[in-house]
Amino acid sequence: MDQKAATPRKRATIKDVARLAGVSPGTVSNALSGKRRVDSETQARITRAIETLDYVPNLAARGMRTGRAGTIAIFSSMPTAVAAGTSRLGFLMELAASAAVSAMESNTALLLIPPIADPGAALGTIAFDGAILVEPSANDPYLSLLAARGVPTVVIGPAEPRATLSVTLDYQAMAGMLFDHLAEGGATRIPLVIGQSPRASNEVFRAVYTARCAARGIVPQVIALPEAEGERGAREALGTHIAAHGPPDAVLVPIDAMATGVMAALRGAGLDVPGKVRVATRYDGLRARSETPPLTALDLHLDRVADLATRLLVDTLETGTDGASIAAPAPELVVRLSTARS
Repeated sequence: MDQKAATPRKRATIKDVARLAGVSPGTVSNALSGKRRVDSETQARITRAIETLDYVPNLAARGMRTGRAGTIAIFSSMPTAVAAGTSRLGFLMELAASAAVSAMESNTALLLIPPIADPGAALGTIAFDGAILVEPSANDPYLSLLAARGVPTVVIGPAEPRATLSVTLDYQAMAGMLFDHLAEGGATRIPLVIGQSPRASNEVFRAVYTARCAARGIVPQVIALPEAEGERGAREALGTHIAAHGPPDAVLVPIDAMATGVMAALRGAGLDVPGKVRVATRYDGLRARSETPPLTALDLHLDRVADLATRLLVDTLETGTDGASIAAPAPELVVRLSTARS
């Protein structure tokens, strides 16, 4: 047997790459991490050296040097009855897909944490450097957990006092846009089907709805129910409301899972959409697009929201930024058959 062939080749190091490329190890590190710009000619030399030496970065060693896991996590506390089902975690998954791409561009992995009953126990042994928290409620368990662990956290939604980093969604604009669309179409009996939790989206939608009703002389009809009841709860609640107060001519239902329940209740009551009743929801996701008829909703530009949140978090981890708030792109109304005028 050839002794030379049996001897494993020594693993190339970053110093070997730097020596072959004619640059410093720091320049190679910058080229690999993307932290600092490396000119194209130097980048090409480093790439050729990496290929020649078959160099593979030692991520475990880098983690030991920096004290970082190289991972960020994205969380949502929205109940499974709302987040799962037909939507397949749609709102969270749409954000996560774009966040994952932005994270990888910064050599960071993204960990997706779906809604779970005991986040403290489940996350006790999972290492991550920072977190993105999607639309927390006022008493959100994830926000408390992350604050207790001292994890830098970017909130998507309200500018939360306990989290100094945020990408803020304009709930007032969302609520006003949807209500005005229904009212300007001639609707005067417009129940709001909303979640009971102290989530900013619920509270702002309710406040805007109440103010818009008062301005137009419309009697407010708020149907609030636990988010955990989701589609089933909305179907039963609207059915009961129709039996007691008569049929509406429009329904504003921000949570898409509840919108599915609203549509089922209207079909059960023999109320045609959009012939008798027009329906609008907030998130232009799978539920809105696959409903019969498809639902008018808002394009929230979640791909850009996720990119902003991820880059803000990565920059914070790199630079130690104390706090920053970035406005999300303005929502756009997507008009579909559910609010077509007869």
